[in-house]
Amino acid sequence: MGRAWVFGDNVSTDYIIPGRFNITTNPIELRKYVFHYARPEFVGQVKPGDLVVGGKNFGCGSSREHAAIVLRECGVHLVANSYGWIFRRNCINLGVLPLEMVEKPQTKDGDLMELDLKNLILKDVTADSFQKLKAVPRFVLDICSSGGLIEYLNKAKTYSV
Repeated sequence: MGRAWVFGDNVSTDYIIPGRFNITTNPIELRKYVFHYARPEFVGQVKPGDLVVGGKNFGCGSSREHAAIVLRECGVHLVANSYGWIFRRNCINLGVLPLEMVEKPQTKDGDLMELDLKNLILKDVTADSFQKLKAVPRFVLDICSSGGLIEYLNKAKTYSV
């Protein structure tokens, strides 16, 4: 169970981690600046298992991997109506599962949430409601559960770094 951090439509990667802080790919350093201007309280209050809930086109903008790196470092789950395609791919490559909701989120900021991946349901415990999640291709689940694309390929022995 985790807390919902609700964001709207068209949240850019610069909103997640402002470009001026992208002088490193060190996850611990980047974490200091996650949602720096948009939600300054996020960095001090987010906990592993919390959910970042977005609307349409979450993670649009830059192709830099920093946004996916910093969200992975925070240990959050991602749930949105849709994602910017480069951000979505970066998330999968880095082992962050970008889940998609079937309908517009009704979740309120701070609601307690439960994620049921087996049944593809996002339950809002606070509001006593649930939302259906879109099916995730098996290979995407395998990549993310391996920790990312490199780890997945190393396990599959089809590629080695």
